[in-house]
Amino acid sequence: MAVMKRSYYPIVVAAITFVALVVAAGVRSVPTMYVRPFESEFGWSDGVISNALALQIALYGLVGPFAAAAMERYGVRRTVVVAVGLIACAMLALTRVTAAWQLLPWAGVAGIGVGSVALSFGATIANRWFVTQRGLVIGVFSAGNATGQLVFLPMFGFLIQQHGWRISAVILAVIALVLVPLCWSLLRERPVDVNIAPWGGDTVEPAPRERRNPLAEAFAALTSASKSRTFWLLAGSFFICGASTNGLIGTHLVPACGDHGIPETRAAGLLAMMGVFDLIGTTASGWLSDRYDARWLLFWYYGLRGLSLIFLPYAFGLAALGLPAFAVFYGLDWIATVPPTLRLTTAAFGRERAAVVFGWIAAAHQLGAGMVALSAGWMRTIQGTYDQAFVLSGALCLAASVIVISIARHPRLEPAFA
Repeated sequence: MAVMKRSYYPIVVAAITFVALVVAAGVRSVPTMYVRPFESEFGWSDGVISNALALQIALYGLVGPFAAAAMERYGVRRTVVVAVGLIACAMLALTRVTAAWQLLPWAGVAGIGVGSVALSFGATIANRWFVTQRGLVIGVFSAGNATGQLVFLPMFGFLIQQHGWRISAVILAVIALVLVPLCWSLLRERPVDVNIAPWGGDTVEPAPRERRNPLAEAFAALTSASKSRTFWLLAGSFFICGASTNGLIGTHLVPACGDHGIPETRAAGLLAMMGVFDLIGTTASGWLSDRYDARWLLFWYYGLRGLSLIFLPYAFGLAALGLPAFAVFYGLDWIATVPPTLRLTTAAFGRERAAVVFGWIAAAHQLGAGMVALSAGWMRTIQGTYDQAFVLSGALCLAASVIVISIARHPRLEPAFA
């Protein structure tokens, strides 16, 4: 009976991972709700606020490969507990901000914390604990990003309107503090720690004995992966993915709605609607990536996303129909790119190394997101509209659909890094 219960422990680990990803997604996505309150209370422009948002988004990606390497060296549990603690401290500190420059150190701490509990964390757990259904699991983990929006943004939109923006930061800090003992007590490093095989596997796999310096491991992975054409194609397409999701819609849709007279609560509802359909779309994408050519999945995801972004400026003028239609269509596609991208990364670089390499690919994602979060904010400040940013990002997505289809159908396994 005990053995039977232990055999289900991968589900327990997956569940706590999902919860941590949901909380991290809440911290990552909620700053978009602060743009107009900061503008009203402090008089800061979109461009000034976007400096901090871009820094947070960029660090969210750049810390990924180092967090993945730290999980190899110091353990998943320790790394995640420290990261969640940083998230709690950052959100509490945000409530004391009174000057624009103070947003930058907040963005640094929050970006490091959230970036450590992100795509690389999910990739590490999926690759260690699951042999079968791995694509579906990473799809569910990726959908945690959508669930974070679904859970937090409508609630915070209401709270911000009624009680101000600080209460939402306090709530996120308290949730993160509660998550610390939960992660410490339930997370385990590998299936061997509870004497079971990975889900769908036949044998108990021993943990690697060698533990390398996380900095050396991360840079060694980058050095080795950068020699591969597949790596650059995946990184380039994921750069555009970030530019067209977190950096643009995740950061600027709410203030763009405000420009068209749409209140924050309704705008948050649109993001929540996207979250619902992203939860469906990304989970389905994980299921599809276990069965179909990941390159063609990415081709359609990027192409359809590009068309939806080009349509968005017109959607604002279609009253009650345009924006909900965009939210449904775009939501199904939002993070659907993650499962097939991770599948191609694992095929090219191996199961044990995929998390660190994918961390660098995810870093490209967030660099793209940070660049567009910054540039779109300044476009709005200078031009008074986000329309050009939406159309340019849509065109980039169409280019990404061409990039991904040029990836080799069966990328050869790259040699291990020294």
